[in-house]
Amino acid sequence: MFKGRQFDQSVILLCVRWYLAYNLSLRDWKEMMAERGIRRRSFDDPSLGHSFRAAVAGALQRRKRAVTGKWHVDETYIKVRGEWMYLYRAIDSVGDTVEFWFSEHRDLLAAKRFFRKALERHDRPDRIVIDGSQTNHEAITSCDAANGLQDRSRRWLNPITIRKSRYLNNRIEQDHRRIKLTAASPDQPS
Repeated sequence: MFKGRQFDQSVILLCVRWYLAYNLSLRDWKEMMAERGIRRRSFDDPSLGHSFRAAVAGALQRRKRAVTGKWHVDETYIKVRGEWMYLYRAIDSVGDTVEFWFSEHRDLLAAKRFFRKALERHDRPDRIVIDGSQTNHEAITSCDAANGLQDRSRRWLNPITIRKSRYLNNRIEQDHRRIKLTAASPDQPS
């Protein structure tokens, strides 16, 4: 992946890490590289970050730790590429993203699609914390029952415990702030 590049592997990884982790403009990025003694005209082209973004993101995904048994779930309304969409998200008790889903509508069908996707990709959680949305409660109950019927081990599965509290869901509400700031940033490419 790094063969034939004009920069050392460590420099490329550092740049891509900053690009993915922080809300940096190209000017900030070039200034940080200049502080480390790297002054090249090729930093005028942000393709260094773009070309390695997918490869590094895939490598990080493979090394991602397992999801914990307690999920915090919420939806928010954000602008994506000029269109307003609902973003359904689930994070675990550590704050790592479990799953996300974009939908044009905030209804039972969208919530079910989100929970089906989350349950297919990850083990069933012991507990899900929601903000009191009856739609999310119905979607969790429905998807959990369907998931239990598909389990062929014929063992008894306890239903997922659902906690409704807007105060217990502060963890994901605070995480939404960061996402909304990133989505509103004009420096980030779409």
